[in-house]
Amino acid sequence: MKIGPNFNSFNISANGMGVQKKRMDLVAENIANTGTTKTEDGSAYKRKFLSISYKDTLGNSNGIAQTSLKLRTRNADHMELGNVNGKDNTAGSALSSEIFEDDSAGEVQYMPDHPDADAEGYVKMPNVNVVTEMVDMIAATRNYEANLTAFNAAKQLAKDSLEI
Repeated sequence: MKIGPNFNSFNISANGMGVQKKRMDLVAENIANTGTTKTEDGSAYKRKFLSISYKDTLGNSNGIAQTSLKLRTRNADHMELGNVNGKDNTAGSALSSEIFEDDSAGEVQYMPDHPDADAEGYVKMPNVNVVTEMVDMIAATRNYEANLTAFNAAKQLAKDSLEI
């Protein structure tokens, strides 16, 4: 969701909240599949994780947008937000996320009565660790809350500036 050229802080926080929501959804999916020993392809469920990449408007992928804004006036009664060097530095950034599967091996348990057991009675379990997933869920929740706090602070700042 794109908000507006003069409200980059809203866009940054909204992107951050969207990424953290995707991350929480993946953690919930991983936890829900801790006992899934057979998927559509016949193997045990593999843990999924999110990879996030950032590219600013100049094509840099260093994660830091090089933007600066200045105020300029046309006359003494009016002020507007100006672009430095005639470039539109407020166009935004491209934040993309991609889902990957963890290829590490899961635990092998001896359960000869299990329908997915091999000839020796062993079952390959998913490579999901519930403790790790809960830590990831807590981190994603905290990051979401931090982005929400930043969004609300920017909203309050914009509201207060309108009251001037």
